[in-house]
Amino acid sequence: MNASTRYTIRVALIVALGGFLMGFDASVISGVVSFIGPEFGLSNIEVGWAVASLTLTSTLAMMMAGPVSDRFGRRPVLKMAAVLFTLSAIASAFAPDYVTLVSARMLGGFGVGAALIIAPMYIAEIAPADIRGRMVSFNQLNIVIGISAAYFSNYLILNLGQSDLSWAQTLQLDAWAWRWMLGVEALPAIVYFIALFTVPESPRWLVMHDKGEQALGILERVSGAEQANLDLQAVQASLDDEAELEKGSLRELFLPAMRLVLTIGIVIAILQQITGINSVFFYAPMIFEQSGIGTDAAFMQAVLVGIINLVFTVVAILLIDKLGRRPLLIFGLVVIAGSMLLLAYGFGSASYSAAGELVDMNPTLILIGILGFVAGFAISLGPVMWVLFSELFPNRIRGIAISFVGLINSSVSFIVQLVFPWELENFGPSVTFLIYGSFAIIGLIFVMRVLPETKGRSLEQLESELVTRA
Repeated sequence: MNASTRYTIRVALIVALGGFLMGFDASVISGVVSFIGPEFGLSNIEVGWAVASLTLTSTLAMMMAGPVSDRFGRRPVLKMAAVLFTLSAIASAFAPDYVTLVSARMLGGFGVGAALIIAPMYIAEIAPADIRGRMVSFNQLNIVIGISAAYFSNYLILNLGQSDLSWAQTLQLDAWAWRWMLGVEALPAIVYFIALFTVPESPRWLVMHDKGEQALGILERVSGAEQANLDLQAVQASLDDEAELEKGSLRELFLPAMRLVLTIGIVIAILQQITGINSVFFYAPMIFEQSGIGTDAAFMQAVLVGIINLVFTVVAILLIDKLGRRPLLIFGLVVIAGSMLLLAYGFGSASYSAAGELVDMNPTLILIGILGFVAGFAISLGPVMWVLFSELFPNRIRGIAISFVGLINSSVSFIVQLVFPWELENFGPSVTFLIYGSFAIIGLIFVMRVLPETKGRSLEQLESELVTRA
């Protein structure tokens, strides 16, 4: 591995720590809901709101993050996200009531939205084309590491709180379990803020703001002097071609030439969430408890979800620039659909008493279905969506475009999270998972018929091919 590649990897990993915080912040609530429900006397919709409120404000942040980063730079927006993560974690841990807790979670949502949009955009703009897929996937890798860390942290705090260790009793890990679950995020958030001072600004953003010499210096560190000059010329040529057009705006996304890339972006944005991934990530212990295995076992199986998610995300990173984006999506969607149908069968074949209490169920079948679904997602929709978002749209409106499709993605995620406890109560888990599986089948048909391959092409080449082709 040469020095340029090592430098690119280091920068990408630091920036992708925003993904870690996003994953941790979003999934840590999975262990909290079983505590705050009884403590604050919450209904199913109120529990759903406690989970989904973060996504609501992250949706708003996605609307603003792209345009703000186009004006002020990618790095300043990421620094502000780190500050918001820190404040949210501390405020959540000390929340005296439900309203304060939700408000603190919503504050963190602004950091989630900014990091979710800007981190992959930054990495795509600095990484060479031949390793761009893997580099952008670092963000998704960090998201799943954050999710896994949240599951493990929740499980660890729960068990330490039940132990006889004096220091655990002094910290009141038992009485304040959910508060510690939320508060520990402040530590990695502070680390992220400090680490961001060691990375440069996006070279493509610098070119857009007439700072070509500074951009060239960064590109030389990324890909060597010769390739840096070629990359700089390609970016400048792309911007020059657009110089006579008005400043990039949301309206431009709906021009006929953008029809193909916009359609792909919207469908993939919806598909990633409507297949139910955040129902699993944010309610994993609740789902496993539905199979009758008990609270401690449910938290332990949630840790397995995080591990599977991490392993198959790594597999996706290793394959995304070799096999391409399209094959991974096709394979993953087949697995997702099959797993959801298995879950629908598993819950549908269970027997219940007249009072509605579980009498008999195969919890192993449920575990296999959940883990299979997570594996299918982690090797496809998880990392591939953000890679596609960072590749599909023209340089001049990339920030606005990613904010727009990210807004759609986050809006669907919010709805899925909010209504999931209500769905379980009113439809039952079998019908709920059957609905998710049906959406996966529809998405599979779209990917097979419409999605082009994008691997191995520069951002400027993709812009020329896809926008012209549309």
